[in-house]
Amino acid sequence: MGDMTNSDFYSKNQRNESSHGGEFGCTLEELRSLMELRGTEAVVKIKETYGDTEAICRRLKTSPVEGLPGTAPDLEKRKQIFGQNFIPPKKPKTFLQLVWEALQDVTLIILEIAAIISLGLSFYHPPGESNEGCATAQAGAEDEGEAEAGWIEGAAILLSVICVVLVTAFNDWSKEKQFRGLQSRIEQEQKFTVVRAGQVVQIPVAEIVVGDIAQIKYGDLLPADGLFIQGNDLKIDESSLTGESDQVRKSVDKDPMLLSGTHVMEGSGRMVVTAVGVNSQTGIIFTLLGAGGEEEEKKDKKAKQQDGAAAMEMQPLKSAEGGDADDKKKANMHKKEKSVLQGKLTKLAVQIGKAGLVMSAITVIILVLYFTVDTFVVNKKPWLPECTPVYVQYFVKFFIIGVTVLVVAVPEGLPLAVTISLAYSVKKMMKDNNLVRHLDACETMGNATAICSDKTGTLTTNRMTVVQAYVGDVHYKEIPDPSSINTKTMELLVNAIAINSAYTTKILPPEKEGGLPRQVGNKTECGLLGFVLDLKQDYEPVRSQMPEEKLYKVYTFNSVRKSMSTVIKMPDESFRMYSKGASEIVLKKCCKILSGAGEPRVFRPRDRDEMVKKVIEPMACDGLRTICVAYRDFPSSPEPDWDNENDILNDLTCICVVGIEDPVRPEVPEAIRKCQRAGITVRMVTGDNINTARAIAIKCGIIHPGEDFLCLEGKEFNRRIRNEKGEIEQERIDKIWPKLRVLARSSPTDKHTLVKGIIDSTHTEQRQVVAVTGDGTNDGPALKKADVGFAMGIAGTDVAKEASDIILTDDNFSSIVKAVMWGRNVYDSISKFLQFQLTVNVVAVIVAFTGACITQDSPLKAVQMLWVNLIMDTFASLALATEPPTETLLLRKPYGRNKPLISRTMMKNILGHAVYQLTLIFTLLFVGEKMFQIDSGRNAPLHSPPSEHYTIIFNTFVMMQLFNEINARKIHGERNVFDGIFRNPIFCTIVLGTFAIQIVIVQFGGKPFSCSPLQLDQWMWCIFIGLGELVWGQVIATIPTSRLKFLKEAGRLTQKEEIPEEELNEDVEEIDHAERELRRGQILWFRGLNRIQTQIEVVNTFKSGASFQGALRRQSSVTSQSQDVANLSSPSRVSLSNALSSPTSLPPAAAGHPRREGVP
Repeated sequence: MGDMTNSDFYSKNQRNESSHGGEFGCTLEELRSLMELRGTEAVVKIKETYGDTEAICRRLKTSPVEGLPGTAPDLEKRKQIFGQNFIPPKKPKTFLQLVWEALQDVTLIILEIAAIISLGLSFYHPPGESNEGCATAQAGAEDEGEAEAGWIEGAAILLSVICVVLVTAFNDWSKEKQFRGLQSRIEQEQKFTVVRAGQVVQIPVAEIVVGDIAQIKYGDLLPADGLFIQGNDLKIDESSLTGESDQVRKSVDKDPMLLSGTHVMEGSGRMVVTAVGVNSQTGIIFTLLGAGGEEEEKKDKKAKQQDGAAAMEMQPLKSAEGGDADDKKKANMHKKEKSVLQGKLTKLAVQIGKAGLVMSAITVIILVLYFTVDTFVVNKKPWLPECTPVYVQYFVKFFIIGVTVLVVAVPEGLPLAVTISLAYSVKKMMKDNNLVRHLDACETMGNATAICSDKTGTLTTNRMTVVQAYVGDVHYKEIPDPSSINTKTMELLVNAIAINSAYTTKILPPEKEGGLPRQVGNKTECGLLGFVLDLKQDYEPVRSQMPEEKLYKVYTFNSVRKSMSTVIKMPDESFRMYSKGASEIVLKKCCKILSGAGEPRVFRPRDRDEMVKKVIEPMACDGLRTICVAYRDFPSSPEPDWDNENDILNDLTCICVVGIEDPVRPEVPEAIRKCQRAGITVRMVTGDNINTARAIAIKCGIIHPGEDFLCLEGKEFNRRIRNEKGEIEQERIDKIWPKLRVLARSSPTDKHTLVKGIIDSTHTEQRQVVAVTGDGTNDGPALKKADVGFAMGIAGTDVAKEASDIILTDDNFSSIVKAVMWGRNVYDSISKFLQFQLTVNVVAVIVAFTGACITQDSPLKAVQMLWVNLIMDTFASLALATEPPTETLLLRKPYGRNKPLISRTMMKNILGHAVYQLTLIFTLLFVGEKMFQIDSGRNAPLHSPPSEHYTIIFNTFVMMQLFNEINARKIHGERNVFDGIFRNPIFCTIVLGTFAIQIVIVQFGGKPFSCSPLQLDQWMWCIFIGLGELVWGQVIATIPTSRLKFLKEAGRLTQKEEIPEEELNEDVEEIDHAERELRRGQILWFRGLNRIQTQIEVVNTFKSGASFQGALRRQSSVTSQSQDVANLSSPSRVSLSNALSSPTSLPPAAAGHPRREGVP
């Protein structure tokens, strides 16, 4: 489908081109072929064909400085000729496809077959039917009219199967729809900065057209292909297209090609857009893949690869792990995202299913044996050929009863409940400013035990203002009076701040009268520009005098330099460099300082120490960020070697040191208190200096004076966790992390190390579940590694958003608390449903089994069982999974990873209610006819009419389930089960609705439902017995759980296999990595070969323009993925079975962590 539309697309464009040939100086084809070149080839081609990039801009009728005029007709025309910046997404599954998928369920297939056989036999009337010799003793009261109605049961089963399928399909469909809405919302929110008519504007990515001048900066994901016009220090991570993880340096004269889908890792600049949408490099690859066929997956995968690559650069140690773990994750991710909870549940469902299968098999065998023995041995009847159909009909009936037991036993509502609960939560979390990218993140968040948070922007408002300054030997506690500063110093200061900052950073007038001025761009730079305005100066004239194009060299800010410098050429041909950055780093490079008279004087190390004590530490202790502004002059000849950074960034002259305040968000301290009360440790990881960090941590309530905690700097942290060889040791991390609250001056690697250390730690009895918040590109690896990664929606870069699981649309820490609440609610909803579901299963299976064995016929008929199954599975999952969360959820400790799904309290409830229900049902079954003075329904012949006796049993059973559903609303043994019931309208509707339908079924269901209408007093009894459930629930709640020691085992048993699975899995992987480290050389070699082959293939494909090889490659990639999956599943399975067979085999697996470190 994709190829079709795309080739149409191209042919249309070609037609357009021929007609608009004269409009622009380049055609779509020319630009496309140009963008396929790399590096020097591209430079040569541009020179030969066009002259230079400026000439291309002229041909595209755009100005490198002013951008496009931005008039509607012009933009429209460009879209027509060069296409839109949009790649058509793949079609969603249709409702019919979803129905077909739902039909694949094994139990449903068995049922369908049984029903069809039953139908066929009921229409087949052999001559022997009237023969008295065949019919067994039971077939006495066979009525002609009844025999006619034999087909009803089969039809009813088919009907209920259709019901179940439609409900499932509808659920899947609405989930898919929600997810698409979410995707499109994420895509709409992505904006990009372009220059139009001289104005810098932000437009949605889809609006970008060929000829636009786009401003690119650190952390951007490039939305289209283009040519680099000007900029500084631009480094791009092109791993998503080339697979090479090295960052590529871009420059106008060496490599000006910027490709869509690549990440800007450093620097900034401008590009002219030359290809968009399906014509861009990413678009072409999608076209090869059958345009967007696997599009969503591709996007995800691409993001994964890139982040994997980013992680590799930062940690050479971790590289093999980074890449491969990610590949495995990818292969798994797209099969279907499974969370911890879903893993546990699937496992549980399978176990229950197996038990059900055994029970149903036994039921069938017993029924068949009893029948044959009774008929042929006891009554000594011969097997007559004409009787065969009658016997077969009996056997089919037994088979159907067996299948029904199985259907009731299999809790197919479990996956449904998870899906509903997650989908519901995700929808509601949108309102709480949490945009969930991966469904399972929502539930993992409920188990979080630690949050590692960024400081700037998350805990603080990210609105920077300078409040103190040290200029000309004076420490001003508030903004100094402009007249008190020497004019020379003032001029240097204004120039240093105005020129040495990104020109995209500005301070604009407030939107509303009397509001605060708007800060656009880098917030720290905004603070400094604000300082210039507070000194009654203006930075605009300085910038217009020295436009961005004239800047000679720029060293952009990155996490290693922690400073930014700009070199300009002075009128006398000499050079001046302005520098700014973290004060302790820049001051170390200063050897002079401006005095009060504006003259540089010597600045010795001991002066520096004094300054740190007298100025910087007091500022930091007030929670201020200290920034030092400095400059240095260079002679015009000989020209310095600008690439030798260490020599250049030295011998500076300090102009001033400023203290920037970033106030704590007002709602943060309360949110952190809630987290701590909920048993979640909040840690602050920041690049700021330790005193600032500590001051802010105290304001937020992360640390309380007098407590036993650690505040470390990155260097000290690394010193403590590494051994003599410089390798990180898990035991050393274990000594630190439990007390660590603040990690200051930390690099991205430190953040990743800390997160990994906490997650891998087996130091506490509970495995830790870690959430991380981040906004910068450098947070990518940590966000990936964390169990849940939160990215900032406003301040976050695209790279951070790609790596995250949840995006905080308001950048606010208190939204994280909401996420915790929703996560816990999901877990509780599932538990509620489980408690209810298992009670039904236990009772129904035992009743059907025992009934069948003792009376040759299940008291609950196939269709009735299906109805029970429908209300109990589908409706109950809807009712219980949509309970809204309450604040009380935050009053308990997190469950952690290895808590069994079914707690002892729940086990007690399940068994307790099962006892009550079974007692009553068996009483009714065996002495019910005497109690109600009605005919006994036991031992009825094959097609006998429905009896009142069995109808009462069925009705009572359903009533008990209905009232038990109310009991199931509380799982921690609370007494008041009605608490907050009216806050959940869905629950009330479903309970009442089920009740109404039950009345209809019993009174008017007749033959299909095997029901006969009941009198009012009989109804009253049924409801009364049902109400007994509520009273009995109170009795159960009175029994102290601690007394029931035996239950503990029961609760764990279902879990034993379940929980370790993922941990074992991780450990197996850890050990694999060790072997992998050894094979890394080979792997890298193969990878290299592979890449070369792929590239040759792609080039050929581009040449021939056929998507044939694309198809081939897709196939090979799919196979390699499936191998990956196979690799992943086999070792974990082995280790699992070992773990189950001997409890002692767990420790070695757990010891996998330290062992891995020792491998060379």
